[in-house]
Amino acid sequence: MSFEARIEKRAHANTTSSHGSAQRAQLLSQIGDFLLRHDLAVTGENLLRAHAIVSGADATLARTVAEHECKGDRVTQDFLDRHAKPRPDAEQAVEQLRDLTVQLDRSVLQFGECTRSAQEAASNYGVELQRSVDAASYSQYSDTVLSEDILSDFTRVAHIMLDRTRAIEERMKQGEEEADLLRANLEKARADASIDPLTGLPNRRAFQEVFEEQRERAKEQGEPLALAICDIDFFKKVNDRHGHETGDRVIRAVGQALDKISDLCHVARHGGEEFVLLFCDQDVASATLVLDATREQLSKKRFVDRVTKKPIGEVTFSGGVSDALAHEEMGLAMRAADEALYRAKESGRNKIEREVSGAAANDASGD
Repeated sequence: MSFEARIEKRAHANTTSSHGSAQRAQLLSQIGDFLLRHDLAVTGENLLRAHAIVSGADATLARTVAEHECKGDRVTQDFLDRHAKPRPDAEQAVEQLRDLTVQLDRSVLQFGECTRSAQEAASNYGVELQRSVDAASYSQYSDTVLSEDILSDFTRVAHIMLDRTRAIEERMKQGEEEADLLRANLEKARADASIDPLTGLPNRRAFQEVFEEQRERAKEQGEPLALAICDIDFFKKVNDRHGHETGDRVIRAVGQALDKISDLCHVARHGGEEFVLLFCDQDVASATLVLDATREQLSKKRFVDRVTKKPIGEVTFSGGVSDALAHEEMGLAMRAADEALYRAKESGRNKIEREVSGAAANDASGD
């Protein structure tokens, strides 16, 4: 069976039943089938990897495995270990940073409340103490039997206490300012953890949060929601011929082109040369038209290597679009979009394909 036919068979199998439990049972069956077919050990790590492959949660790994299987080769444990390496630098580090900032933010908030309370108490005490000093110095004790020496000593001690109180109050004020600055830095760190440093777009984890929020909103309001995956065509050749610096410039250029339609959708870098888009209040057909127009505009540009001045030529991308509400979870919607992307790649690249299911399939057959 050909690569394209096998992918379409999987896509069809995923959409024959809309019932949630049936989809989960099918996913479990596919995970088990994958491990048995390749004689892989049933370990926790392999189960997670198998789930990422058959559900499409890790699009890059799924595509690598699919291409390997199309050649008639078995996925060995060594192959899986080499191509499914964990990425602590990208995802685990972000997760740890977010957990840390949440904890620190709580501590900073509590510290700020304590310093404000202490500052207010010290300020009130200082006011009252100042009143006592003034009274002792000028009026209240003028007719008493207190000697001038006692009154002088009392006034001197009171002034010392007042000075100390003011110093404490000033230190508390500084502490509150430092707490505000730290809180601002934590907010920046939290924002940075959601941004891809190369393109300035939201990263994969930030997109997942937006997806869940918009999915719930779309379901409540009865609005359509379309998901798209884009992949730069022949990107490896650009890196091999012109170097990674030029490759990064190409990624930024594609990111900027997609970001121009961000008023119509949420755009994020999914990793490597892949981008994901979420079109709110737009169905698969309209999202495909918008994305295809962007693809066409980019394909007309010609790029040049800044170092060698050699022409890079055209930079194009292919894309796949799925109905985000037709699937029980984000991974399944991503898988459907990724399979549409496969078809775009297999049929010549530089094009946008739609998910083959339900209404999308009927629309496609009429094109």
